[in-house]
Amino acid sequence: VQLVESGGGLVQAGGSLRLSCAASGLTFTEYVMGWFRQAPGKEREFVAGASQYGTVTSFADPMKGRFAISRDNAKNTVNLQMNGLKLEDTAVYYCASALRVGISNSASDYDYWGQGTQVTVSS
Repeated sequence: VQLVESGGGLVQAGGSLRLSCAASGLTFTEYVMGWFRQAPGKEREFVAGASQYGTVTSFADPMKGRFAISRDNAKNTVNLQMNGLKLEDTAVYYCASALRVGISNSASDYDYWGQGTQVTVSS
């Protein structure tokens, strides 16, 4: 199984970025897909998740209204659209997959992880 994130970079506060995660080696529609992030010195935290067919989504409270998650099952990809970025959104963002029913916000429930992509928000 391989999850490969892309789309990270440097953006000014208030700007937008779109992260993508390409999955291979798994039956994509069997997996909940999630995004997590980890800032220096902090624990990894849940950002957003999407159910197997994207009909159910979940967001951590700080991301509600700013971030959107979508998946394209034909392409085995999941995207994270981030708008209104803040300095505190600076982190490494990870894509993860979970073979389960229901979206979990716990990293321990996810089976596979990407290598991460850096997002840096500047003032």
